Amino acid sequence: MVDAENEERMPHHRRAFSIGIAIDWFFFVFAGVAALWLAYLSLTETFRVGWWGIPFAIAFWVLLAYLVLPRLHRILTTIYVPDYFIGRARTSDGLLGDPVNLALLGDAEQIHHVMQQASWTKADPVTLGSSWRIVMSTLTRRSYHEAPVSPLFLFGRQQDFAYQQEVDGNPAQRHHVRFWRCPDGWLLPGGYRVDWLAAGTFDTSVGLSLFTLQITHRIDADTDVERDHIVETVTTADPVVVVSVIEDFSTGYHARNGGGDSIRTDGDLPIVDVRAVEVDA
Repeated sequence: MVDAENEERMPHHRRAFSIGIAIDWFFFVFAGVAALWLAYLSLTETFRVGWWGIPFAIAFWVLLAYLVLPRLHRILTTIYVPDYFIGRARTSDGLLGDPVNLALLGDAEQIHHVMQQASWTKADPVTLGSSWRIVMSTLTRRSYHEAPVSPLFLFGRQQDFAYQQEVDGNPAQRHHVRFWRCPDGWLLPGGYRVDWLAAGTFDTSVGLSLFTLQITHRIDADTDVERDHIVETVTTADPVVVVSVIEDFSTGYHARNGGGDSIRTDGDLPIVDVRAVEVDA
């Protein structure tokens, strides 16, 4: 039991109520409700204008996919999705994204060097120009080796950079992997210290997201195959790269990513050590 003297020394923590947080939540939810109401009005008006309803229907889809559903997902995921590391990246809407299936030791220059040696191409950042270029390359089936990848978030920020390998010159199919620098002093569950985390998946085609109806790449469900492909390419490119594996780092699971695609993994986490890689001055 705690005696009276020790009890007096123990700090008493009280839940603080912030008017600013309450106001912020009010407008956060209000924006979601307003977007939903706007989508409803757009849908009902579409059926009153005859053939002009076709462009209205397209406008409704754009409104629903890129404003309403993302806003609703942000509200719900802010409430229900945990904001700590659980081995999954998150989409910009807050949905759980691709599994984090690689860890690395080394600096950014060494990773860039070994990835390029392994015939990977660094992806362009997402801009209006690069987005338009990947749309046109997909429609015309023209190669775009530096095509951007959609942002995923870890540690509260999007990937630092990404690499990809196009398949047979088809921009709709590609290997790709995103990299995030770990915060200083951060440890993996179990106390392992690494410098980078990465999420590698394989794009199979272009389609619509199951959760937001946005145009996106669909990925292959067996993410372990892509994980092992990345490890094999970098170890083959440079023999000084050393790989160890944390077996059963997470429980093997079947789930869906932020686009609604099925994913499955055995839960192993390879740690790729590139610290011995020599980088040209």
